Amino acid sequence: MKKIGLFYGTSTTKTAAIAKKIKEAFGSVKIDVIAVEDASEKEFEDYDNIIVGVSTWFDGELPSYWDEVKPELESLNMKGKKVAIFGLGDQVKYPENFIDGVGILAGTFESVGAKVVGFTSVEGYKFENSHALRDGKFVGLAIDKENQSKLTDERIKNWVEQLKKEFD
Repeated sequence: MKKIGLFYGTSTTKTAAIAKKIKEAFGSVKIDVIAVEDASEKEFEDYDNIIVGVSTWFDGELPSYWDEVKPELESLNMKGKKVAIFGLGDQVKYPENFIDGVGILAGTFESVGAKVVGFTSVEGYKFENSHALRDGKFVGLAIDKENQSKLTDERIKNWVEQLKKEFD
């Protein structure tokens, strides 16, 4: 398997904890962890397989660190690259925009030629709307630590197994 770059906002402890679990679930696969706050355009282009982590803030907004990087992402050439996205959200307090950040980033990466992989089922979630929905699936891994923390480890394990196949 080609080297993987894992990008996420290191200032958010919940996203950082999920990123660590994802890296551990890959076992001996080489994964470079990059703080998105410090990432350069070249670092995104250095990887054929990329995992990005994002939480959704307020009423469906990207966190400021991704919002600041997004214009740079829009100028990249990501043709031939695969991007998997995991996102954190709260389906009880914010059911009308659950994990919207995942959908926003998926659109951004697709607009520059990347192929988004790692789609997951919406089964077991209760929400009203999400920009992360496509053809009845999430365009990445949805994590709700506030309301479904007991399901997190199993969801990560299953997603990583899926990514191992999709990243080949």
